[in-house]
Amino acid sequence: MLRTVVKSAAVRQLQEACRKPSSLAGAVQAVSNYATASLPAPQQDAKALYTGIFIDNEWHKSSSGKTFKTVNPATGEAIAEIQEGSKADIDKAVKAANEAFRLGSPWRTMDASQRGFLLNKLADLIERDAVYLASLETLDNGKPYNMSLPVDVHGAANNLRYFAGFADKFHGKTIPMDGPFFSFTRQEPVGVVGSILPWNFPIMLLSWKLGPALAMGNTIIVKPAEQTPLTTLHVAQLAKEAGFPPGVINIVPGYGEAGKALVEHPNVDKIAFTGSTEVGKLIQAGAARTLKRVTLELGGKSPNIILGDVDLTEAVETAHFGLFFNMGQCCCAGSRTFVQEDIYDKFVEAAAERAKKKTVGSPFDLNVEQGPQIDGEQMDKILDLIKSGEKEGAKLVAGGKRVGDKGFFVAPTVFADVKDNMRIAKEEIFGPVQQIIRFKTVDEVIARANNTDYGLAAAVMTKDIDKAMYIMQALRAGTVWINTYNALSVQVPFGGYKQSGFGRDAGMDALNAYSEIKSVIVKVPQKNS
Repeated sequence: MLRTVVKSAAVRQLQEACRKPSSLAGAVQAVSNYATASLPAPQQDAKALYTGIFIDNEWHKSSSGKTFKTVNPATGEAIAEIQEGSKADIDKAVKAANEAFRLGSPWRTMDASQRGFLLNKLADLIERDAVYLASLETLDNGKPYNMSLPVDVHGAANNLRYFAGFADKFHGKTIPMDGPFFSFTRQEPVGVVGSILPWNFPIMLLSWKLGPALAMGNTIIVKPAEQTPLTTLHVAQLAKEAGFPPGVINIVPGYGEAGKALVEHPNVDKIAFTGSTEVGKLIQAGAARTLKRVTLELGGKSPNIILGDVDLTEAVETAHFGLFFNMGQCCCAGSRTFVQEDIYDKFVEAAAERAKKKTVGSPFDLNVEQGPQIDGEQMDKILDLIKSGEKEGAKLVAGGKRVGDKGFFVAPTVFADVKDNMRIAKEEIFGPVQQIIRFKTVDEVIARANNTDYGLAAAVMTKDIDKAMYIMQALRAGTVWINTYNALSVQVPFGGYKQSGFGRDAGMDALNAYSEIKSVIVKVPQKNS
């Protein structure tokens, strides 16, 4: 989530460019503006160096002896066998994290500025291993390497640097109060944080959780998505190399049993989750038993409203990026593309042509725009929803099928004549399927855009700033873009309304979720009369 100027194959120059934070949209545009051959070559034969459970700065095998395979979604072939964490392993990790959080421990007695130094050191090591990490991310997740390197990996380093700067700057206040008292507040860490990650941006969202949690002095246990554990496990080893004390960062790969144990554990003080709304509801219910703090960044069905006065070419490309980026596997994807009726037909024609030109193939090919979906289950879900769109009367104008018979590729798909009550207009598809919906008036489209259980993001495109601001304030969404899409940056809070969750990742606001406010009141002695 940064602007990247890629002009040379030198990793050092790429790192320097990537340290200029701006936006995800800016990074993608910068990469497309320069020859992709200028990127450092990927390591297509990258091997997973770490496949175990990381507790107390040591690698362990699972208590049960079980392992699971992580799969290359471009081929369907297994990459590595990963140790499968269970409740017993979560118990060990929680014990280690609590010991590291104990008053008097090296972590608790460490200067706040030193915590920032360690986060910056971890960012340095991520940048040192950037090509390897990006190659591993592409291998495990399927996203194109030309995105995983500048956007995901260097973006993760930038995110850690941002929060590192807050380690000794997010502090309390002195407060005047009635009576002979002096009062002040302290920002104290919550305690042991349990973080459950999704598979769509593994290393990027790991940095969103590690950064604020560690800056505020918490300890953390991370359960990566079972589909994409590899970069998270490598970062664990880098954290040890950076000098984080034992027990501060713990990584337990596994399935639902490990996640459930983390959520329900009485000695975990907070859960931070990014993923589906369905799982988010289960997490909130599980956490309620111990009243632990919870932040949830969940699903979306985001409206992208395009008024009739736009530049058509620009609007089509922006809407295309808003939906198809990362193979459509974005919680904030602009999947409901509302287009005003006077430009509707031309927009549909141009959007279909843009989708047909999109290059789909090996994510290690630097000229490829779209890789595979994460796995066969997700691919089948997408194809089922495409069939439902055709069955319910939407007009398929591009794509609609699987690409090839190896891996989990879906053709970029565009539907026209979509109605609000169709499954494809209501359900989160999480794939490369754009729904283009006709509307007449501004007030009409506002009502229709808000008619959803979700509220993660939204966008409006128009040359009329008054209309843009009117629509913006009416939309019930945590992020609203005007004349852009996916312009995300670590400095800006990100999270949802309604069933898209609560709490915020990124930005200074994220620190509030990882800290407690303690009020201290001191009686001031009065002068004797």
